[in-house]
Amino acid sequence: MRIGVPRETRPGERLVAATPRTVGQLVDLGYEVVVESGAGERAHLGDEAFTAAGARVVGADEAWAADVVTAVNPPAASDVARLTPGATLVSMLGPAAHPDLVESLRARGVTALALDAVPRISRAQALDVLSTLSNVAGYRAVVEAATELGAMFSGQVTAAGKTPPATVFVIGAGVAGLAAIGTAASLGAQVRAFDVRPEVGEQIESMGATFVQAAQAQQEVSADGYASALTAEQEALTRAMYAEESARADVVITTALVRGTAPTTITADMVAAMKPGSVIVDLAASGGGNCELTVPGERVVTANDVVIVGATDLTSRMPQHTAQLFGTNVVHLMALLTPGKDGVLVLDLDDVVQRGMTVAHAGETLWPPPPVQVSAAPAAAAPAPEPAQDPAEVERAAAEQRRLRSRRRTVGATLAAVLVVLALSFSPPSVVGHATVLILAVFVGYYVISHVSHSLHTPLMAQTNAISGIILVGALLQIGSDDLLVTVLACVAATVASINIFGGFAVAYRMLAMFRKGA
Repeated sequence: MRIGVPRETRPGERLVAATPRTVGQLVDLGYEVVVESGAGERAHLGDEAFTAAGARVVGADEAWAADVVTAVNPPAASDVARLTPGATLVSMLGPAAHPDLVESLRARGVTALALDAVPRISRAQALDVLSTLSNVAGYRAVVEAATELGAMFSGQVTAAGKTPPATVFVIGAGVAGLAAIGTAASLGAQVRAFDVRPEVGEQIESMGATFVQAAQAQQEVSADGYASALTAEQEALTRAMYAEESARADVVITTALVRGTAPTTITADMVAAMKPGSVIVDLAASGGGNCELTVPGERVVTANDVVIVGATDLTSRMPQHTAQLFGTNVVHLMALLTPGKDGVLVLDLDDVVQRGMTVAHAGETLWPPPPVQVSAAPAAAAPAPEPAQDPAEVERAAAEQRRLRSRRRTVGATLAAVLVVLALSFSPPSVVGHATVLILAVFVGYYVISHVSHSLHTPLMAQTNAISGIILVGALLQIGSDDLLVTVLACVAATVASINIFGGFAVAYRMLAMFRKGA
């Protein structure tokens, strides 16, 4: 069978549904590949590169007349007319928003597979172009924000003074949100993020951001794995938090998109309360925008000098990587549809992944698909309700526990102090001096290390390695002492110092290896 890759005709589109690398993979599956002349030109992929990969460069009509046609965007009416009846179209179709397109494909007798309708289940992740595009868009959103913001993302300490890091607030911790969080954090910004799903808090914090929580604002996931829309109660609970966070932020990145529709998260009043010069990047602009003042496809500057970026082509602004990732998603789908690797497409409607993507087949409309069960695990039984307790009684019990803990700590500290004083009272003057230095060193070390930022733990570990080296040298000099006790203590000190030194260098080496290419 023949796979056709036409040139994208949407204004400003720079993507292409295949690259020379993915063309070679499609050829390995047994397909003949034809690419429209100039299809990859705007992604810096010339016709000669496709030819070298095993494709044949053809005109537009022949590309659209292939047995299987793969494209990035939904086809225009003129392109649908070029499709051969019985052919298979693999493309983003937006079937829920474009019922007329689905009907025209059905009437044409085309089998239409919507790449943007992949079920959100683990087995289908390799085909999910929405995740691919969201990842790129999240990264690019931070790049756009950094360009618009009249300040540096990372804090700077120079001879001329210091500057604070930018504060970035990200709404939504899906693929785009997490990509934006990771990129902003890597640039040195202080990142705060919110998502109505409390279970993603750990993911947010693992990316280096602070998880902002709003009480009672919890969202369920629908049967197909996509996030559900917020209820009116949830919107009310989160609106005050949005207002507070946006007012303190230098950059706000919004990513909330529910089945192509963007709920309003940033109102005009919130924008009016933001700092002059701050930036909003609305990744949901294609669905109308999360910000009330967003104009899809345009850059807006408000009366209080807030920049609102409503770009809908962020992925197209990075065409080389986006086209490669998109093309790889297509290859994974074709591998699923070609079990024999013989260039023959076999559609299995009993497979929930293939069924969920199929919007039209054999003259029938198959959209919407049946619900997909995300997990077969039975629902956990609800815990038995605890008996109601008097709040005053609970508080009294908690206060008593705190009082007992405080008393135990005080008694223990007093006993320890008495024992130390008694020991020093019967010790030689030289021992008293050494003990005083030790006690002071313990206090100084505790307060210094406990107040060190996490980002400085690695250089602090290098410093402690140097101190351990001094201890090791001193221990080695004392091992030959005539006093048995001194020799034993020196051996113990040398052993402990050696473990600390070698362990510290091993950890430091592993951390440095993370920043090396190919690690």
